[in-house]
Amino acid sequence: SDHPKTRNLLPSHTTMKVAAVLACTLASASAFTAPSAFAGRALATRSAPKAARVAAPQMSVFTDAQEEFAANYPQIAKYGWGPSTKAERWNGRHAMFGWVVIIGTLYAQAHHLIPNPTQPLNLKEWGTLATISGKDTISNERAVILIAHVHALFVSLCSAWLPLNYMDSLLLDADSGEVDEPAIGVFPKFQTGITMGAEILNGRMAMMGLITASGYSIITGTPFLSTVDLWTGGLITAGGN
Repeated sequence: SDHPKTRNLLPSHTTMKVAAVLACTLASASAFTAPSAFAGRALATRSAPKAARVAAPQMSVFTDAQEEFAANYPQIAKYGWGPSTKAERWNGRHAMFGWVVIIGTLYAQAHHLIPNPTQPLNLKEWGTLATISGKDTISNERAVILIAHVHALFVSLCSAWLPLNYMDSLLLDADSGEVDEPAIGVFPKFQTGITMGAEILNGRMAMMGLITASGYSIITGTPFLSTVDLWTGGLITAGGN
């Protein structure tokens, strides 16, 4: 069977492709690390006295990107555009929210919470927006999932662009003197409870999870939701028919 639950081993060439994707994903973490001798400051560091070289802070690639972008585009960088800690935080929030929607979609599919899932939409009732090509329309299940995601997207946009007074804004309020947080690095300082560092780490894991799950699905030809079901050990679809 081709169902992901019944696959025991992938073909060797597919396994190699998956390993390559995972290796590249792990290697991308080096963008947040502090290299032993940062290339952008190599000449200045070598010419400095030994004591100064030891004391000089080693900047990460991400930090250097922030500084370079701010220097080249100061008028937009001051509002948080470009590579910034706030942008990373918001990207992580959207990734975490995306996983909630993905898991909810998988659960709804497996437990038949969507009525008449395979029934195509009526072209006369829904118009051309429901068509795939020609007069073929999408299924009721696909339409329900699509509209649910569109609603979630607009809720997310409203939260980002029109926050209430107690909410965090998407952009920096440069006019009132708000500045971006410093680059966090690979691991934020560990703190228990609901903290800013925990949010960054959770967001990074959510973003990395989307990248690896998408890469696995593309390489192996497995539907994305089947990949999520496979990687969660069937816990989400347990009890569904």
